[in-house]
Amino acid sequence: MSRFLSNKYEDLEPYTPGEQPKNMKKLIKLNTNENPYDPAPEVMLAINNEEIEKLRLYSDPEAAPLIEAAAGFYGVGRDMVMAGNGSDEVLAFLFMAFQQKSGRFYFPEISYSFYPVYCSVFGAEAVKVPLKEDFSIDPSDYYGVDGTIIITNPNAPTGIALALADIEEILQHNPEQLVVIDEAYVDFGAESAVSLLDKYDNLLVVQTLSKSRSLAGARVGLAISNKEIIEDLNRIKFSFNPYNLNRLSILAGTEALKDVEYFNDTRTWIIKTRETFVAQMEALGFTVLPSKANFVFATHPDMAGQTYFEKLRERQIIVRHFKDPKICEYVRITIGTPEAMDALVEATKEILEEERQDA
Repeated sequence: MSRFLSNKYEDLEPYTPGEQPKNMKKLIKLNTNENPYDPAPEVMLAINNEEIEKLRLYSDPEAAPLIEAAAGFYGVGRDMVMAGNGSDEVLAFLFMAFQQKSGRFYFPEISYSFYPVYCSVFGAEAVKVPLKEDFSIDPSDYYGVDGTIIITNPNAPTGIALALADIEEILQHNPEQLVVIDEAYVDFGAESAVSLLDKYDNLLVVQTLSKSRSLAGARVGLAISNKEIIEDLNRIKFSFNPYNLNRLSILAGTEALKDVEYFNDTRTWIIKTRETFVAQMEALGFTVLPSKANFVFATHPDMAGQTYFEKLRERQIIVRHFKDPKICEYVRITIGTPEAMDALVEATKEILEEERQDA
């Protein structure tokens, strides 16, 4: 680090994103939970030469078409939605805005690893709440806390989802605290907490168009809450980056939200592929956690997680492995096309046979 870096960031441990290989021609990439299907057809049509020529002009700081499309899809008022440069920017804004009196954020010990990074960057206190032995979240661990609660649902990297009734219990036990539900993967089988917004003024839902709408590269995220909370987030946004979404991302996000039929088709394909893949892996002796996401978390009793990760990599298949001792025996596998998952299963059979011969 340089001698100019502020002392308060000397010990900062930045978020480590999943690997993005430069040469994808020979790789099966199942490590960053990207959607294997193209964006909605209208997205392709919207990004035309006429719109590209407009890139010389600033984008709409209010992202009005996108906000209107999102409000329509979720059945809420336009003043209940804010758009961010990916859900990561929305999360950054809320970590700035909602530290409350205690300055504490409560979240699962095993979850999205950006949460503790944001706490470090913005001077908040991270309170990591342990998971149960089966890696599920115990809602009662969050009853009556003294800070902002943030829960990824379904959780990452486990894929396990909280029921809507459990989220409601957390809201009821924390009437004076903000409860944030990060729904990056909710469209693959879990229930969205958006339906609870009419009942609870302490709820903020964060969504992304990266996963279920195939727009990871466009960086479009959403905050959905009551008018007052959205006003707070916009106060931060307009003090930090008013033109946070570019013109093409606004267009892409708008069209993706409008095409409900394509959205439902592609997420259904992924869910069906996931269930088939889970059955295949369990037949090979893997333990696979119950997933409501577009990925699974899997482990085998006769093979270390690191070994499995490396042997798949030797076969040009990339999955995600985490060094945390609590989960290092697992790998996270993104659900790709049926063909990609079949290739992984066949590679896994080869690897298991090699392990038996070496034993």
